[in-house]
Amino acid sequence: MASDLPLTYNQAVRGVAEFIEVAIHTILYVRQVYPADLFIRRRKYDTPVFQSRHPGLNEYIAGAVKAITDELALGTVDKVVLVIKNAEEKPLERFIFALRNTLQVESYNKDTSVEGAISAASLGQYFRSFLVKLSMIEAQLGQIHLDDLSFAIVIELRDDKAPAASHGKEPPPWIPASTSVTTAGTGDTAELHMVRAVDTGIINLSLAVQESEYKLELEKVTESKGKQKAM
Repeated sequence: MASDLPLTYNQAVRGVAEFIEVAIHTILYVRQVYPADLFIRRRKYDTPVFQSRHPGLNEYIAGAVKAITDELALGTVDKVVLVIKNAEEKPLERFIFALRNTLQVESYNKDTSVEGAISAASLGQYFRSFLVKLSMIEAQLGQIHLDDLSFAIVIELRDDKAPAASHGKEPPPWIPASTSVTTAGTGDTAELHMVRAVDTGIINLSLAVQESEYKLELEKVTESKGKQKAM
């Protein structure tokens, strides 16, 4: 079966990008960035997932993932970060997809199976375990008790490169991100939790979630006020 053959370079790029898109929808649902009724239950990688039903939101996510796919194919991506922010645009949580291309394949070899790479079937099983972990992440992070949450998708390229992928005369669809939302804007007291990692034999992917120092301080203040009321 084709799904049991080692991945090609292009299959790895498409597979990882597709997973990032599914994961973004899942994160927005489980972290309650939007109301639950905005999402519809579907099935992917043989596990239940939730997908946004809002056309504008779906278009934004799909456009971002398309641009990520283009850069991933070039091997320039270091991290993709989904940042959840409060009403004042302060980062609360960063979901960090760290990516590393482990080989460079000539363009004419990108649709040929790579020796030593995992199969498409195995990759789907790994992604299933990622999503199962994400579905239970609230037990680790707690709820975000704030209104007016928003999010941004940030791409961090290797060696501070500018986005290179473009179509025709159109420039890459990215704007510079403020340091506060990138991983470079992380404070010393932020906490990092590893979710899952996979080495495909072509692209290494790991997912971690970082609670910002601002969120942790906010929780301390809230907890302190709760204790004072209980006294």
